[in-house]
Amino acid sequence: MEMQSWTRNVRKVIPYTPGEQPKVKNIIKLNTNENPYPPSPLVGKAISEVSMDSLRKYPDPACVNLVQAIADYHKKDSSRVFVGVGSDDVLAMSFLTFFNSDKPVLFPDITYSFYDVWADLFRIPYVQKPLDDSFKIKASDYEEECGGIVIPNPNAPTGVAEPVEFFEKIVAAHPECVVIIDEAYVDFGSKSCIDLTDKYDNVLVVRTFSKSRAMAGNRIGYAIGSPELIKYLSDCKFSFNSYTMDTITLAAGVASIADDEYFKEKIDAVIATREWTKEQLSSLGFTFPDSMSNFIFAKHESVNAVFIFEELKKRGIFVRHFSKPERIADYLRISIGTDEEMQRLIKNIKEILGVK
Repeated sequence: MEMQSWTRNVRKVIPYTPGEQPKVKNIIKLNTNENPYPPSPLVGKAISEVSMDSLRKYPDPACVNLVQAIADYHKKDSSRVFVGVGSDDVLAMSFLTFFNSDKPVLFPDITYSFYDVWADLFRIPYVQKPLDDSFKIKASDYEEECGGIVIPNPNAPTGVAEPVEFFEKIVAAHPECVVIIDEAYVDFGSKSCIDLTDKYDNVLVVRTFSKSRAMAGNRIGYAIGSPELIKYLSDCKFSFNSYTMDTITLAAGVASIADDEYFKEKIDAVIATREWTKEQLSSLGFTFPDSMSNFIFAKHESVNAVFIFEELKKRGIFVRHFSKPERIADYLRISIGTDEEMQRLIKNIKEILGVK
């Protein structure tokens, strides 16, 4: 018998590579866009109040309390909200649900690198549209007939945001397919497209608790769209896994939404630190697109990005470097930490650059 003949029937893909999660302590971790502040104290209180007895039972498959809390927060009907295990789960389920055409799905060439992984995994044809020289998305690239569109706003890893009008033009031009707007970083200073879901039944806005709500460890993502979109998405989800969100996470998510004052306070703190960091990096010879996210995508005018990356790592400071595509190989994506962490980052960069 031929050895390993079964491998011909294996679905083979190149997986997504997440940012490094170092095991050592006493480092400054600026490589995975995590929030530098903890979630609201109400989240801790809610988690502590979850009874051990409740954990022997299955969680609510419809996630009613969390769905209603999100719906109330955004002033939408609960029939227009879908929740999942982080926005990655929501996006993957959205790809599986909505991108079933023979026509290609369109998304940028420099963007969240999970999009092409899902497309390959689900055998979805796709075309990557190149950003312009300023790392901006060209609306004209999304005028052609297609099987769907997915664009982050702000984009990652560039941090560049576009106005709502930019996306409305794309959505209005494509009634034949679903347009997904990935708003993982929208809370850090750009305008949400959620209200477009009131006007168009083919737009899905996806968001996460991982960044602005500082709950990457809990895994909560959600989508807002028309009731019809959400029903199709839910049908697909319940055909895959009925119980995706656990009891503890559901309680934590509701508590996070209840503390809007804390949420906004920490967002303002991250934005203030980001703007200070922009000024410092610019003074040291870095250039970067104007970020509206919790990271900065920066290139030094004369010093190699890999050299800076490795030198920072030696000093216990982790940032993110992407070697592909080639035209971003000279850039570093630097997540925004606390004021103290960013001050230490700048101090170490000065030392690496030989600046006094």
